[in-house]
Amino acid sequence: MRAAIYPGSFDPVTNGHLDILRRATRLFDRVYVAVLKNSEKRALFTAEERLEMLKEVTSGMDGVICETFDGLAVTYARSRGAIAMVRGLRAVSDFEAEFKMATANSRLDPEIEMVYLMTSTEHSFLSSSIVREVASMGGPVDAWVPAPVARRLKERFSQGRGV
Repeated sequence: MRAAIYPGSFDPVTNGHLDILRRATRLFDRVYVAVLKNSEKRALFTAEERLEMLKEVTSGMDGVICETFDGLAVTYARSRGAIAMVRGLRAVSDFEAEFKMATANSRLDPEIEMVYLMTSTEHSFLSSSIVREVASMGGPVDAWVPAPVARRLKERFSQGRGV
């Protein structure tokens, strides 16, 4: 069985993330969606909330397992028997950061391949930070995130506005 991990913060998960995940499931028998617990990064949703949302929106996807992890992604990958780490690339600006991460990861574990999938054109502008910003101002994000995520964003941001 060929397994890969798809690590990220997923704060929140977007349709762009799901596009990359669907395509990764065609390449690997099992894909672990790995929600990073990063105490350095101020997240809108807790790691547990992000995990709940991911489980909900991937429930019908064969071979997808959603978990949280902390520490090094390569250590997590090894613990799951993964042969690869999947990442999405939206634009040239993503390449530099991903290249640095790939170099570090290959030094930590040269057996784990980095697999990059180009984001589909309709999602090339999309990021979790754009979704959070638009949602925080009451803007529509329904076309950018799955319905359960849009609902949680509305709930989260309506709490502070007395809506």
